[in-house]
Amino acid sequence: VETMHVALLVGYGASAVNPYMVFAILNDLVKKGELQLDYLSARNYYIEAVNKGMLKVISKMGISTILSYRGAKLFECIGLSTKLLDRYFGGGMSQIEGLGIDDIQHQALERHKEGFSINEQEEHPQPLASHGRYLSRTGGERHTWSPKAVALLRKASQQNDYAAYEEFTELFNQKPFFLRDLVDVQSDRAPIPVEEVEAEQDIIHRFVAGAISFGAISPEAHEDIAEAMNSLGCQSNTGEGGEPVERFTQERNGVSLSSKVKQVASGRFGVTTEFLVNAEEIQIKVAQGAKPGEGGQLPGFKVNELIAKTRHSIPGITLISPPPHHDIYSIEDLSQLIYDLKNVNPKARISVKLVSESGVGTIAAGVAKAKADVIVVSGAEGGTGASPLSSVFNAGMPMETGLSEVQQTLMLNRLRGKVRLQVDGQLKTGRDVIVSALLGAEEYAFSTALMITLGCIMDRKCHTNTCCVGIASQCEANRKKYRGKAEYIVNYLRFLARDIRQQLAQMGYHSLSEIIGRNDLLKQRQFNNIADKISLARILGRVQGDGVAVQWEGKLQDEPVNQMDKMLIEATAYSVNSRMPITLELPIKNTDRSVCTMLSGHIVSQTKENDLPDGTINLNFKGSAGQSFGAFLCSGINLRLEGDANDYLGKGISGGRIVVTPPADCTFNPDENVIAGNTLLYGATGGEVFINGIVGERFCVRNSGALAVVEGVGDHCCEYMTGGRTVVLGPAGRNFAAGMSGGIAYVWNPKHNFDIYCNMGLIELTLVETEEEKAELKDYLSRHLHHTGSQRAKELLDNWEQSVGEFIKVTPIEYKKILSSVNDVAE
Repeated sequence: VETMHVALLVGYGASAVNPYMVFAILNDLVKKGELQLDYLSARNYYIEAVNKGMLKVISKMGISTILSYRGAKLFECIGLSTKLLDRYFGGGMSQIEGLGIDDIQHQALERHKEGFSINEQEEHPQPLASHGRYLSRTGGERHTWSPKAVALLRKASQQNDYAAYEEFTELFNQKPFFLRDLVDVQSDRAPIPVEEVEAEQDIIHRFVAGAISFGAISPEAHEDIAEAMNSLGCQSNTGEGGEPVERFTQERNGVSLSSKVKQVASGRFGVTTEFLVNAEEIQIKVAQGAKPGEGGQLPGFKVNELIAKTRHSIPGITLISPPPHHDIYSIEDLSQLIYDLKNVNPKARISVKLVSESGVGTIAAGVAKAKADVIVVSGAEGGTGASPLSSVFNAGMPMETGLSEVQQTLMLNRLRGKVRLQVDGQLKTGRDVIVSALLGAEEYAFSTALMITLGCIMDRKCHTNTCCVGIASQCEANRKKYRGKAEYIVNYLRFLARDIRQQLAQMGYHSLSEIIGRNDLLKQRQFNNIADKISLARILGRVQGDGVAVQWEGKLQDEPVNQMDKMLIEATAYSVNSRMPITLELPIKNTDRSVCTMLSGHIVSQTKENDLPDGTINLNFKGSAGQSFGAFLCSGINLRLEGDANDYLGKGISGGRIVVTPPADCTFNPDENVIAGNTLLYGATGGEVFINGIVGERFCVRNSGALAVVEGVGDHCCEYMTGGRTVVLGPAGRNFAAGMSGGIAYVWNPKHNFDIYCNMGLIELTLVETEEEKAELKDYLSRHLHHTGSQRAKELLDNWEQSVGEFIKVTPIEYKKILSSVNDVAE
């Protein structure tokens, strides 16, 4: 009984689950001495593991209690008939139909027969065979990445052997693996000479390396992927882990090692202005197919000095990546993030990565309306380099269902021409690309296949840091075993383009563009077996209508119109070039969004370094600032706002300073009134923010390097914080420090009740005891008083000996251990 089995049973209404067979097996293993534990300990460890797994599943769905999860039926069925779901599961979604109760009965009887068959000669039960659910086993379940498939692809790519590639592709023509294998391509044209088809290079330009996080795989493998894709004129993707700044300008063999696609998730994990301006495409990851709801969490033992520096953390600290719905709540929030990113880098196209699921078409329509340029539909087969075994199965849907739904929904809403569609989902062969194109995709992402060419042997130990070929590991000893080369990827992708070109010629078409969205050329195959119970009617559905675009019409969505920033760029040009200080007094209103974001991106792209001296540009605003005031603010810019601010102030701030104070003639007490909105300093990596007043919820979420002083906060302050300092001089809401793995917070607690508002899962609370801590806190209050004139800060400083004893220091336990070990080594 695995976690998913328990999740299903509880999700469909069970109040309790008794895995009696597991307990019997554990008891037997203990008696045989195969477990060096007593039975009760073994049983309790198993229960604890399942409990942790259940909590993980529930958290993915954004649910807080088991009562809310039980009976909620938050599942999508694959390969079961609607009739069966209606009869036994109280209904449910079945996009492709499938098995009925008779088929399930037949399979159950076959398994029973296998389990209880008797060897007539020895009269002893035969040992059960290992079916190889996770690793390929002879006679077990068929794996697409079988040892033979892995060997053939490595031979083809490493020896530049096209015959081996053809043998590799033939493996997937014998029996169906994926939904795309259940269709035949039936062209309406006669074959043409291959010379009349577009060049291989034109096809290759549509290829993309999927998001493989820097940190999940070794620097050597990550760089080889970037070199290979750049040499071909394609795009590689940094993944959620970012990219070292050195690679922005680094070259090898005259080829850039910088990934053209910079993934930002929703703006977390070390997303700096410099990182963004060095992108040709910026990708927002709302979800990914293999691990929807998990994101790119990295265990502490994989976080070495380079990874920590890149992600603005410290070595050894686990980098928690919670469900994306913790970050983006609505299409409006997503639209604002897209607007922010288009401001900081107007030349980059913005892509949004979605997971294949029922209803993804509606989400995609909203994403297109939010002005994204590319929509990525991610299938369930990925998770390269980081996926734990519990996330390999029962997570995500086939890319074919999601891609077809997105294509059809965008066409129905006349939005298809506004965006490009990209797909990933274990694409391997030219036929995979052809079918994807016919279903509507214009770009094709490859991830696992690229890892195979570099030497991956599918050992399924990516998440353990023990990869024996040095690909999915940060261990120095393992990395020395790495034998991959960028040219291996180049060879494979050229073979792939040749394969596609030949198939296009056989179809009678001159280019991929001519077949994109032509799903009328796909017909469901008949196998005269259980596969025929699958219905592809939804996937192959056609949207009718005159003049409805079936593919991107060639124009990026609108560039941001930020008149204030365009004016600021002109007004500060001389100051930026000469490094001479400038001060401007400006009015601001709440329709002025992302103020100084475009200015910051312009400065960093011009200077190539975030090195503008402090105080070079001083902008004093009066009024009410709109969303994302000072988002991705770079060093050298000081913003002072006399008034109030909306949500997302200081999002991704990378330097500089933001000061917010009430109007000079205000009649209210700042420390008792809200002066700024929600989700401030989200993903901040540097700089300072001083706010003379109370702010909303989710203050300093994912702060990894900024100093923030505020006079009161709402719920979820310091959530998932990995670095920096946060000082709260007033009341705090619930769930303070949830998921906080780094950095330090100081909270004024005169009522001695702060502990009831804290999430104590990862942190400890202490008084401010050492002289060093007291000096640090006093310095922060002094600076807050200097910049804002805060009456609260003045009172605390005037009575310092008493007030310092009323502060609570919040420190992540893991962070404290790492700092202690570093100090011990230094001594």
